[in-house]
Parts: sequence; structure tokens; C-alpha cells
Amino acid sequence: MKTIYDYLLLGLGSFIIAVTFNLFLNAFDIASGGVSGISIILQDLFGWRPAFTQWGVNILLIGLGFLLLGKQFGMKTIIGTLILPLFVFLTEDWQTITSNPLLAALYGGVGVGLGIGLVFRANASTGGTDLVAQIIHKYSGFTLGIAVLLIDGLVVFSAAIVFGPEKALYALVALFVTGKTVDVVQIGLGVSKIGFIISEKQEEIRTAILYDLDRGVTKIPGYGGYTEKERPVLMCVVSQREISRLKNVVREIDPKAFVIVADAHEVLGEGFKRSV
Repeated sequence: MKTIYDYLLLGLGSFIIAVTFNLFLNAFDIASGGVSGISIILQDLFGWRPAFTQWGVNILLIGLGFLLLGKQFGMKTIIGTLILPLFVFLTEDWQTITSNPLLAALYGGVGVGLGIGLVFRANASTGGTDLVAQIIHKYSGFTLGIAVLLIDGLVVFSAAIVFGPEKALYALVALFVTGKTVDVVQIGLGVSKIGFIISEKQEEIRTAILYDLDRGVTKIPGYGGYTEKERPVLMCVVSQREISRLKNVVREIDPKAFVIVADAHEVLGEGFKRSV
């Protein structure tokens, strides 16, 4: 079932990318990166149809996926490489729904980012720079969004030469939105809060968190940098609506407690998302 689900995500993501490409990006010469951006540039220079350019470039890069990302990933990449240009070909006559290039850049970025995010969630790629971004993400630790931004910036620079600086600025807008949307699809919109608490009354606070807030808490060994005395740190993850209750509980027990609150973009486990 997981394999079927992955291929459904791959197909849906590829279709969204293709439709977005034709409705917004190609219609306004917004080469916001990737093989799709390259195909827009080559279409202007030589009249080559984008679908065929994408097929040609992607096929050349399939070997890289087999070499660095494994056979299973390579098979998904082959399928993505074939179906994305196919969807681009089938929807190339679809007409844009806006006359505003800024709106085209914004919606183009959202659509491409959504599609790429779905494809990445399937542990797959549509070939081209999406594949290269996966490799960078795997071996460097960069987020997928940042990897896409780094690679596709080169394409935008080329677009500035071919289409002029104004079109390149629209491409940068689309590229930025794409990167952010990819990250949203990967980690979700929900933001939980993680609290680190240092207090002389850590046992009372631990008990209150466990039984009053009904949240788990972890005691992390720690030592004061100045006193060098043992100062355990309590770590607790709560939802956004519960962070005020957590701070109030700590304040009531120990007004002098040192509390750090940070965002936790994805939390898996009991009381939060189901582990995947």
C-alpha cells in the first residue's frame, strides 16, 4: 500500500507542476529554475517545445539518481521523468487565468512548490534539478527548499540575460515562494512549542506538567556554567494553545525559573502526529 500511495503522490505532484508551469510560468516567460526554467529559456532561443526539452535533459540525469540515491529511487525518477513532460505536453494549450505577471509568479511558485513537495514526500523525483536537490539534501543536511533555491538560482541568472532583469525578478519571487512551499508541504503548517525550563523547583514543575497539563516531560542532565553545579533541564513539547498554560504553571511554582520557548515545526509521537 505504501508503494501505491507513493506513486499516487508522484502522479498528483507531477500533474500539479505541469499545470502550474503552463498556466503561469511558461505563459509569462518566468524561468524560476529547474529543467522547466531551462525549457522556457530554450523555447525562446530556439523554439524547442518545453515538453521535449524536459524529456531530453531529464533522461541525461537519470543515471545520477541510480548512482547516488539507489535503485528504488531511480525507478520512481524514471516514472517522474516520463510523466511530468507528458503532463506538460497534454496541458500546453491550457490558457492562463491571469494577465498579471506578479500573480503568475506567486501562484506559479505555490503550485510548483506544492507539486515538488508531494513528489518529495513520495521519496521520488521528477528528474532534473529536483533530483539534484534530493542529493544535496541527503548528503549536506540542507533543507529541500534551500537546495532548490541554490540550484535554481543559476537558472534565474540565465533568464535575466535572455528575458531581461524584470522577468528575472518575477522568477526570483516564484523561486522564493517555491522553496517556502516545499518546506511547508514537508513539515506541515502546524507549529508546536518546545519549552526548556531550568528551576530550583524542577520536581514540582515536572509533576505539574505531567498531571496538571497532562503532557510528557523529559529531564535532561545539565550543569550551571558559572556555578558548575548540577542543574537538570526540563523539556516539554506542547501545542500553541497550551504554551500560555505551561508558562503560567512554571511562573506560579517558581517566578525565578529560566524558561526558553522555541518553535517545533513537526512533532511525531503520542499526543501529537502519528509516527511515520
